[in-house]
Amino acid sequence: MSAMAKKAKNFKKSKTGLYVSLGTTAFGAISVAKQAKLAREDGDLLRLVDAAVSAAAIVTGLAILYRELKRLGDDDVLLG
Repeated sequence: MSAMAKKAKNFKKSKTGLYVSLGTTAFGAISVAKQAKLAREDGDLLRLVDAAVSAAAIVTGLAILYRELKRLGDDDVLLG
């Protein structure tokens, strides 16, 4: 494995990588909110259920990322 590939692989496990993942996951919440709003306006129950399931996946993903961030920052005073 090249040095560049090794750096990229370890980026996901770094604090910066976790912050980027948190941001992109939270950004996905905006899309889900728009989807839910349109589904409510159209009265489309199936799209509304899809938005609810997507929202649950986003909440779960954020919780997992937060847990990983907390594990990395156990010695960090700001994270508790």
